[in-house]
Amino acid sequence: MTVKFLQHKWQKVTAVISIIVISLILIIAIFINNYWSPILAAKVKDVVSTSSDGLYNVDFSDAELHVLRGSVVIYNITLKPDTAVYNRKKEQHLAPNNLVELHIKRLTILHIHPFTLYFQHRLEIGEIILNNPELNVSYQLNHTKDTVVKDNRTPWQKISKSLHSIHIGNIVLGDVKFRYEDYSGNKVAISTLKEMNLSAHDLLIDSATQTDRSRLLYCKDVIAELNNYTAKSTNGLYTYHINHLKLSTLKSQLDVEGLTLKPVGSNTFFSKSKKDKFTMHLDSVRLNHFDFLNYHKYRILNASSLVLSKGNIEIFGNPNITQPKTDRVATFPNVGLFKINADMKIDTVRVNHINVVYTEYNKKSNKTGSISFNNTSGRFLNVTTNPAALQKNNISAIQLSSYFMNRGKLNLWLTFNLTDKNNSFTCKGTLGSMDLKAVNSAIMPLTMVKITSGKLRQLDFDLKADKEKARGKVDVLYNDLKVTILKADTTHDNLKSQTIASFYANTFIIKHDNPDIAGGQPRVFYTDYSRTFEIPFFKFVWQTLLSGIKPSVGLNKQTQDAATAMISKQAINKQNHKIKKEQRKERRAARRAKRAEKKLEKSEA
Repeated sequence: MTVKFLQHKWQKVTAVISIIVISLILIIAIFINNYWSPILAAKVKDVVSTSSDGLYNVDFSDAELHVLRGSVVIYNITLKPDTAVYNRKKEQHLAPNNLVELHIKRLTILHIHPFTLYFQHRLEIGEIILNNPELNVSYQLNHTKDTVVKDNRTPWQKISKSLHSIHIGNIVLGDVKFRYEDYSGNKVAISTLKEMNLSAHDLLIDSATQTDRSRLLYCKDVIAELNNYTAKSTNGLYTYHINHLKLSTLKSQLDVEGLTLKPVGSNTFFSKSKKDKFTMHLDSVRLNHFDFLNYHKYRILNASSLVLSKGNIEIFGNPNITQPKTDRVATFPNVGLFKINADMKIDTVRVNHINVVYTEYNKKSNKTGSISFNNTSGRFLNVTTNPAALQKNNISAIQLSSYFMNRGKLNLWLTFNLTDKNNSFTCKGTLGSMDLKAVNSAIMPLTMVKITSGKLRQLDFDLKADKEKARGKVDVLYNDLKVTILKADTTHDNLKSQTIASFYANTFIIKHDNPDIAGGQPRVFYTDYSRTFEIPFFKFVWQTLLSGIKPSVGLNKQTQDAATAMISKQAINKQNHKIKKEQRKERRAARRAKRAEKKLEKSEA
């Protein structure tokens, strides 16, 4: 069939012309591949050096330009900073806070238009794929705001003599090995990440985008994703794990799924630390309108809201805490916020459906007791340490709703003065109806008291306080309150009741109802509680409330002293009874010994 096809003259001519054209195209392609590779290399190196003001240099071992496919493959790319230039800029206070070093085994550039680059000086690329990149970033706080430099031209203005524009559709970095070194603290903090993916979309550098603040590094959107990240805290006492993290600069949103903080075992933890132990799991964490560029450059955290959704927070009070040498005022939220040592401004922090449990060990009972706040939701307003923001508004307000011991509805309002040297705050709340026996799991091991009956109708409190003193009003309404006084039974590792003390308490001390009669005037108590330096924040609030609740149920100072005296008297009587019993035993034994001696004398006689 081929022979027949070539029988006609026009067919032969067409075949020859086709072969010549194809040969010319191949020859031209080979020539261009060889001719353009050094041109491309020179262009890339020139653009990198010029746009970074000589701070960075790029090099690679080989480059392949495939004109017919419109692609370029570059091997063994290395982007390194020029340390001499960096040190010079540092002396001039012009050095950037972040320094980058990048190694790439292979870089593939797709849908490139070399003729557009050569003739129109426009770099048009469809996609760039970086295989197995290794990215090292070091951070050092060289300056806290953008510096004014003599050459304040934009990157486009710096490259405009070589290129009119640069446009890249997508940049994809898969399976990135990321190492981050932070030199801003007392010692270097190093983080290493794996299973990390980065992508940038619609990178455009031209006269129009050179001042476009909606773009990050001239990209319309930069997306970073991290999977299955696990690391340890610097002190080695905690392990934290993230299932999935995603950052989108287009949405200005950071999403974290499955955040877990887990401490080492209790024996190891409490032998190495005097602090309380925390365990936490959150289903999701979202940071909205997150100014990533400002954080990346200066570690300034700005966001409109932080949303924490569904999870558990467990706190175990350290049982080895002795008398502290320093004031525990650092546990106050308006003090602890500044201990983070970060410049932050978050307009609103929202919590949705989080369970909070506090557990403490009591050495007297040799048992632990827990109080819980279930299904907690609410918001924290004006969470900030930023000086400019504090000048405008120095009050952080908190509103929370929860279920105390998964029973009574608790509504809580707090305000914190963030600039007051006395760390002033207010605390106002209301606790709804609940069966008081529900709190036995907490108060039995911690206070050695068991509530045998009682119905809370409502608890209201309104406190104003600072780091030294708290004053306020406590109003607790309840019915049919009865208790049992407990003591530790070391023989059976249990708690057993003190019958006489319980009878005395229920008969002479406890006020079983408030108001005393239906429709009567309820008892209201005003508290005035002074804090000592070893008392942390939550214990301070709790002790203040107790100083109002105790007299409401009959446990004022007079009745407590009487109860203590009665219990002491009971203990003394019991001890005396024990002594007399032992004395009786000794006398009986002496009499038996004397009779035995007389019997022996008679038998010998």
